[in-house]
Amino acid sequence: MSDFVSFLPWQQKQATDWLGQRERFAHAWLIHGLPGIGKRQFALAAAASLLCESPIGGSACGQCAACLWLKSGSHPDLRRIRPEAMALEEGETNAPIDESGSTGSAKKTPSKDIKVEQLRVLHNWFNTATHRGGWRVMVLYPARAMNAVTANALLKVLEEPPAHTIFLLVADAPDRLLPTLVSRCRRLPLSVPNQDESLLWLQSQGVSEADQWLAAAGGAPLLAGQLAQAGGKPYPEWLVQLLNDLAATQASDIGGLADQLESLSPEVWIDTLQRTFLDLLLASAGAPLRYFPALEKQMTIVARQASPGHLAETAKWLAQQRAVAGHPLNTKLFVHSALQRVALACAPTL
Repeated sequence: MSDFVSFLPWQQKQATDWLGQRERFAHAWLIHGLPGIGKRQFALAAAASLLCESPIGGSACGQCAACLWLKSGSHPDLRRIRPEAMALEEGETNAPIDESGSTGSAKKTPSKDIKVEQLRVLHNWFNTATHRGGWRVMVLYPARAMNAVTANALLKVLEEPPAHTIFLLVADAPDRLLPTLVSRCRRLPLSVPNQDESLLWLQSQGVSEADQWLAAAGGAPLLAGQLAQAGGKPYPEWLVQLLNDLAATQASDIGGLADQLESLSPEVWIDTLQRTFLDLLLASAGAPLRYFPALEKQMTIVARQASPGHLAETAKWLAQQRAVAGHPLNTKLFVHSALQRVALACAPTL
């Protein structure tokens, strides 16, 4: 896969301003912001710009020897550190998946973690002169995929950083990372593009109902594009079923819904319920929905019959469940308890 990536339209100005100070560049940067706004693309485009030998306005020229290496995916002064599963998603099928050179004879399920071996194998790379006398760049994403051992290994490297080396870490939420690791990085927050920019970009990508998909993605254009590409509608059918049952004040088919949700990642359906309850709270206050405007009719009915206090309490409860959603002790029980809590919160008040 090519390592040459360009900045997205809404990133260009910030990138130009930031790269304009490269002569006094920090050795480690933590690039963070809302999921789905292009943080990974920003980091990879930044790596291309830093490695470029003839940058134009701070960005990669696309024509020099360094850029040609990047386009072929073989620049010797760039390393991308990410989980095996993500490397596969990005099309890394010819090279070793974990960048440590280990593929294994009996292939297991690709890891979703960044392994400490992926950093240790870079020891010689860190201590070798750069090929063109410029920067050496390591891009690591997502930073939350590092466990404590991996994070501490990286911390040791950042405490005594190799010469001419730039570290670009990508994260959704810095407060979920090792505090000492964050303290070793300069923070570079990326903002959410405005709606007009996002809609224009989505339409240029051939996304129909772009406004609905953008709302479903919380204003994050790349996430909206991914959701649209997956097909279906800007809201899951199971949510429509749940809201219809709640609006009709009839007992929801929790068993049937639970069977559907068990096949999904807990983070996915918990996130959908969180967004749903924010929309319900907005509807109860007479404000426009943020995430699922196409379901305004059902949302309004449910919000009017439910207690705002119960909705707020359950929204808070869902946020707490999100923290443990990746490791439920019993998936079936977890799904059932969440749906029961939702049904009780949305029940008509006497």
